[in-house]
Amino acid sequence: MQNIEQIRKDFPMLQNRQMNGHPLVYLDNAATTFKPQSVIDAVVKYYTEETCNAHRGDYELSAMVSQAYEASREAVARLLNCESKEIVFTSGASGSLNLVAYGYGRKFLKKGDVILSTEAEHASNILPWFKVAEETGAVVEYVPLTHDGHLTIENFKKAMHDGVKVVTFASVTNVLGYIAPVKEITKIAHEYGAIVVVDGAQAVPHIAVDVRDLDIDFIAFSGHKMCGPTGVGVLYGKYDLLEITDPFMLGGGSNARFDICGNILLKKPPFKFEAGTPAIEAVLGLHAAVDYILNLGYDFIMQRERELHDYLVSKMKELDHVVLYNPEAETGIVTFNVKGVFSQDAASYLSTKGIAVRSGTHCAKILVNVLETSDTLRASLYFYNTKEECDALVEALKTTTVENCVGIFF
Repeated sequence: MQNIEQIRKDFPMLQNRQMNGHPLVYLDNAATTFKPQSVIDAVVKYYTEETCNAHRGDYELSAMVSQAYEASREAVARLLNCESKEIVFTSGASGSLNLVAYGYGRKFLKKGDVILSTEAEHASNILPWFKVAEETGAVVEYVPLTHDGHLTIENFKKAMHDGVKVVTFASVTNVLGYIAPVKEITKIAHEYGAIVVVDGAQAVPHIAVDVRDLDIDFIAFSGHKMCGPTGVGVLYGKYDLLEITDPFMLGGGSNARFDICGNILLKKPPFKFEAGTPAIEAVLGLHAAVDYILNLGYDFIMQRERELHDYLVSKMKELDHVVLYNPEAETGIVTFNVKGVFSQDAASYLSTKGIAVRSGTHCAKILVNVLETSDTLRASLYFYNTKEECDALVEALKTTTVENCVGIFF
């Protein structure tokens, strides 16, 4: 069993950080996570010892950085159980999902084709498809969710038909934290000839994702949600699909040659998708984050999050003025409201107690129709959180009332 106190020492943000005069209780890990010292060191080392461009220079330092950059790609490939040539570095999950929507969807979808999604999707995995549908004449349809927001195989089978060409959904939803039956959905989608695009932003940091076993076609995720730097994300794609997908951007590094007549010979994937100077320090930091996650082990991370989730939910159930929306979630996301209090007012009040939670629609603006509420509060736990921090949230919620939240602004 990992020592939590020792793990917490790896994270500078967890060392005596305060907010509004209280010890910081950070429960917004679904938005972004803290970074261990090893990730910070990797970024700083690039800037202090290794600064130069990757894949651009014919000198030793550039060669060293280029090798380190590609070693990061290999580390991510090990994480997902795929080949390194199937790993594309992007600016984040949003960049990856837009790349698939425009590079594949806009190229191959036609009038009447169906993009099948769900009402629980993050904006980054639905807005690009709205635009592609508008431009191609394709149609977006939705798999009905259960009353509590689950995506079930039964409902997916009912929604699936021959007209569906793309199935896209989050393997772990960012508001309710439910884990979708990815492998089963993929098998059914492929039987209909559809490709499967997975938003893995809330999955890869928390659960083991084996893309070969799941047989998914594309998956996107961000580094900053899994202890890595901001500004870097990953798109995994089956190599044959990457070959026929168009780049979202063109520029230096993406082409083998071009001429005055406008003839362009693009490089093979993944390089044709990586135009311009990348966020080199972020990619190197991502490597350190992957190593950190794998060293902890997904079994530990999943067990730790579930333990904290169940503990927090059990305590919150004792509060009559708190409404819980996902008490059965399999991950560390706890979504709730305080009766009679606007979520942003409640979050601002909790901030005065040193507690950081998310409020609003969490970029999933269709889901409110399912939950029958305009907005919610979200406490998202990660492996470095503690039961004592859960207790602090519960104690603060006891005084989160209409009267106490009046006039709280930041």
